[in-house]
Amino acid sequence: MNISVLTLVAVFALIAVRKIGHFNIKIWQSMTGGAAIVLATGEISWLNAAKAIDLNVMLFLLGMFIVGQALVASGYLYYLAYHLFNRMTSVPQLVMGILFGAAFSSALLMNDTLAIIGTPLVVRLAREHGINNKLLLLTLAYAITIGSVMSPIGNPQNFLIASQGGLPAPFLTFFEALAIPTLINLGVTYLVLRLVYRQQFINGMPLTHNPVKLLDKKLAKLSRASLFLLIGLIALNIILSSMHSQMHLELSHIAIIAALPPILFNSGRVQLLKTLDWSTLLFFTAMFVLMASVWQTGVMQQLVNELHIDLTTVPAIMLLSALLSQLISNVPLVALYLPMLVNPNAESLMALAAGSTIAGNLLILGAASNVIIIQHAEKHEATLGFFEFARVGIPLGFLNLLLYWGWFRYWYG
Repeated sequence: MNISVLTLVAVFALIAVRKIGHFNIKIWQSMTGGAAIVLATGEISWLNAAKAIDLNVMLFLLGMFIVGQALVASGYLYYLAYHLFNRMTSVPQLVMGILFGAAFSSALLMNDTLAIIGTPLVVRLAREHGINNKLLLLTLAYAITIGSVMSPIGNPQNFLIASQGGLPAPFLTFFEALAIPTLINLGVTYLVLRLVYRQQFINGMPLTHNPVKLLDKKLAKLSRASLFLLIGLIALNIILSSMHSQMHLELSHIAIIAALPPILFNSGRVQLLKTLDWSTLLFFTAMFVLMASVWQTGVMQQLVNELHIDLTTVPAIMLLSALLSQLISNVPLVALYLPMLVNPNAESLMALAAGSTIAGNLLILGAASNVIIIQHAEKHEATLGFFEFARVGIPLGFLNLLLYWGWFRYWYG
């Protein structure tokens, strides 16, 4: 055990406990402290630390944070939600609506985007109707994780698989291989949540949604423009990909372009920037540095070698990607796993997509979207603990993996 590994273990412990004495320690503080330790002790050089930070991911998050904050600050997000959910008059209907609505939206808009704009919404719905906020936060987290599996743009790791895996028709390949088991897993997730939080589901009081007014009409128009830009540019990317065009837009470019209206044409742009969730951006920066430090020690590689298993079989890909994503997060895991798949076929690539993405259902650190949800929930005085997430997520996650594996055996024969 060296300093990098010991630091990672300490960070995990702090994230799990979240408290030392009378001091509450936030997730971003734990991760930033860990990165500071490996830098101060020379476990990773400043140059390698800088190289480890994925600029495209950071720009994407920055752009989406701007869009998300504009949607919330203008009141347009709650205005849309009222029109979407006002016909849902019971807790089961609301949970089902959030589960399937967020899942399908994440397949198009990416899970991190839904985490950004969905968290304040579900916290507000929980408070408005007296529902346990943990139930709705978990519903959102599991929905955007599972929903993003079936799309090459549903999450960053799927995009990496689609772009580097050599798939001739990525959208068709993902949909054919993953859409049906994804729908089944969404149904299973609903049943699991209903079982764990059954007291919330037997509440017979009908839900009454309060009408919502826009807080800032001008910013709401700019937010709507951002939303249309985001959807339009993603649609353009899908069309270009379907036409096998060499032209394409980077996800970071899409996010930054979508963020331009509230930045360029809003007189309150400075205040908008001040209210962004900079702590989450700092978390991601620190995470890239700490995980790179741990990886360059060779401990992870040695652990994999000692398992003495074929890393290219579907069960191995799914299980290892799901478990190792808990340590180094799913995006860097996929980047490291892809080179090990020499001449990969569609089945192995879909297994990697399913395993690395469903990793987010097991533990909080299995997916960046989970961290975003918790960071934003804490901004709205709500929270979701490590053990609360794990007690539902671990059995659910392994059940999800089993269902995907069973489908692969049928689909690929």
